[in-house]
Amino acid sequence: MIDAKAKLGEGPSWDHQSQRLLWVDIEGFQLHIYDPSTGTDRTIDMGEHISAVVPYLKNKVIVAMISGLYCLDIETGTKVLIHDPEEGRAGNRFNDGKCDPAGRFLAGTMSLNGERAQGALYSLSTQGNVSLLVDKASTSNGLAWSSDNRTLYYIDTPTLEVVSFDYDVTQGTLMNKQVVARLDESEGYPDGMTIDAEGMLWIARWGGKRVSRIHPAHGEVIAEVSLPVNCVTSCAFGGEHLDELYITTAQDNDNSDQPLAGGLFMVKTGAKGVPTSYFNQGQPADWLELLLKRT
Repeated sequence: MIDAKAKLGEGPSWDHQSQRLLWVDIEGFQLHIYDPSTGTDRTIDMGEHISAVVPYLKNKVIVAMISGLYCLDIETGTKVLIHDPEEGRAGNRFNDGKCDPAGRFLAGTMSLNGERAQGALYSLSTQGNVSLLVDKASTSNGLAWSSDNRTLYYIDTPTLEVVSFDYDVTQGTLMNKQVVARLDESEGYPDGMTIDAEGMLWIARWGGKRVSRIHPAHGEVIAEVSLPVNCVTSCAFGGEHLDELYITTAQDNDNSDQPLAGGLFMVKTGAKGVPTSYFNQGQPADWLELLLKRT
């Protein structure tokens, strides 16, 4: 593990082309780039809340920050604003985000003050347009797609539910919300999420010291990974064979009995993940490259 002491570690995303893990410290304003081959964890100070990161090109990523969605060059530190769908809503920040199989970037928001139903889930298309997918979310969180791309799994943390939508990957639209699982608060709130090659959901449990593997067909917990940290925030499969589960954590109000809080953990569970989807499927987007040249 990496004893990163992140204030609020989140959003792990495996860049399989470069064999590195991208992750963030939301409250520490840091983008982390972890190279397991060397054990180095490079950080970039973003100067504000950074809540999600997804790979785009070799040295470029898409990030969700409190001031909007950006393209960031991780070598130069140069970033360019793409869009701020919540401009003027100073009480909100972005939270979790991932790319869908077609290369759109989905990212959700939440209230900074814990207010209910103030957040939303947005989709940034590969043409640079932003659309609203879910309104009145409280803490927009985990995202995962089924192997046939027809189902989007989604978590709004305070509901204690994992829901599914019928997802049109061609149009980037969703409909027909259904509850997949209702979780027990005593075992932790559902936070970030990933999916494995067998279609099982791996869900970080905030306040629960665990990651739960849940079968979406009946919503039951079928396996768990225990951690020595109370606030478990998210997880993603990585490694050369996608058989390493990376888990982000956060510091609690009192870390006296949790010296590893805020660390990045890795466990081998016997399961394998699926490749990360890149923004624009890892191809240069003409409109975005033009925007970058103008800066």
